[in-house]
Amino acid sequence: MFFCAFNNTRGYQMVTYRALAFAAVAGFVLGVIGVQSFAQSKPPVFIIGEIEITDPVGYKEFAAKSQAAIKGAGARILVLGGTPAPLIGEPPKARIVIHQWESMDQMRKWFDSPEQVELRKAQAKYSRVRAFAVEGLAK
Repeated sequence: MFFCAFNNTRGYQMVTYRALAFAAVAGFVLGVIGVQSFAQSKPPVFIIGEIEITDPVGYKEFAAKSQAAIKGAGARILVLGGTPAPLIGEPPKARIVIHQWESMDQMRKWFDSPEQVELRKAQAKYSRVRAFAVEGLAK
């Protein structure tokens, strides 16, 4: 019986075909997953702002609304008024804020929204701001 099972060349062909078919399907699936994840990885976007507060009382009211709008739009606030530690050159003299967005599109949708335009008008009454967005590294 043992001898007959290994001498059956048709059985070996069937096993070989199945193994090749399995390897081809597995390679295809892994390739699709790899390409899909590479194509969909967008770099995160960071907004970095320097805020010089000119009216602390008015700014406090604005800040609460602004933070709620940022979080409501899906961003993560990473730094909120952090104190810069000088390394090279002069550190910013203003309050520092950094928030992270999933994509430039998401950030632009929030930044250009009517609600945010109105908040920036209020912000101008209580502070002077310098802010910019920068893309991080894709995952």
